Amino acid sequence: MSPFSRARGLSLIELMIAMVIGLVLLLGITQIFIASRAASRLSEGAARTQENARFALDFLQRDLRMAGHFGCVNDQAHVVKNTGDVRYNLGVASGSGDPLDFTVPIQGYEAAGTAPTDTLTLGKAWSAAGSVPKSIANLKPKPLPGSDILVLRLLSPEGAVVTGASVDGTATTLTVSSDGMARLKANAAGTPTVFALADCTRADVFTGAISGSTVKVDKVDLSGYSVNNAMTMLYRADGLVYYIAANSNNEPALYRARANGAGAYVDGEELVEGIENMQLLYGLDATTDIALATPPTGRIVDQRVASNVSTATDATATAAWRRVGMVQVGLLARSPQRASAEAAGSADTYMGVLGVTIAPGKPYDQRHRGAYEVSVALRNRLFGN
Repeated sequence: MSPFSRARGLSLIELMIAMVIGLVLLLGITQIFIASRAASRLSEGAARTQENARFALDFLQRDLRMAGHFGCVNDQAHVVKNTGDVRYNLGVASGSGDPLDFTVPIQGYEAAGTAPTDTLTLGKAWSAAGSVPKSIANLKPKPLPGSDILVLRLLSPEGAVVTGASVDGTATTLTVSSDGMARLKANAAGTPTVFALADCTRADVFTGAISGSTVKVDKVDLSGYSVNNAMTMLYRADGLVYYIAANSNNEPALYRARANGAGAYVDGEELVEGIENMQLLYGLDATTDIALATPPTGRIVDQRVASNVSTATDATATAAWRRVGMVQVGLLARSPQRASAEAAGSADTYMGVLGVTIAPGKPYDQRHRGAYEVSVALRNRLFGN
């Protein structure tokens, strides 16, 4: 054999064929990797969306169920008794929308264009909630447009047994145990200043100052209460507002702000990120005017958006909101990052939140989104509840 025959290797054509085969295999592996990565991102986005929505609904449900809590009985029961045994010693006009207006345990504000059958398009300008009082307009951070706003007023779930009461001039000092005081301070934003005293037959709401295990109350007559028994309890009185706002990363989030003793809301606290929109429907009792002669039936016969319940700022609003026995909450949650999600292809597959259609924007931001809804019965306001 000649030296040239022994030295012969791959030809150029064979090398090119091998390279093409290698590139095809590499392209297939790359496609598998991209698809696997997209599926992983979509799965993670769906998990984060669901986790955040459940966490947000849990917060809302706990406080919603306690709206109107006044010790052993709720506010409707006190109204039906018609004995004036709940006194609101805060100098607030009933129905005014003041953060400390405990005559209205639940109140809402509807964003324009977000009633059932309306459509919201992602990425476009949405309308803000209307008829909001100054205290809500001044919230920090400010509420985002397009979402409803929910106001709740309630007594803390756990109270402290009053072990002693002393009177010095116009001031009354209430004493509780150290454990009881710890319960009153639990989950509060700062030191509580608004309290309520209740014994299952009456209740008083007032401002007070904490010192150790005592609360000093001025110019409120509490002499009708017996102390050192299992019935007279001291509660923290909370005025809460739930709303959607942008956090420090410019991401939408569910916020909650608490009222202080001066009748204003402190800065909102971020509860859950990724909550893009909140919609609310209010279930009304069959009795249109709850009073001694016309008690509530506990049957929900109508569901309305907040603006159709009442936008008044007087006693009319108080009576209208007293009918609310159930609230439907709808949340639109989205993943914190892009999740390789695709936009719905037709109007038939658009997402909806309590009857409000959510249309995808163009271009779509590839966030995973989910709609979550729950119906919440207020404490002791439904038949059989």
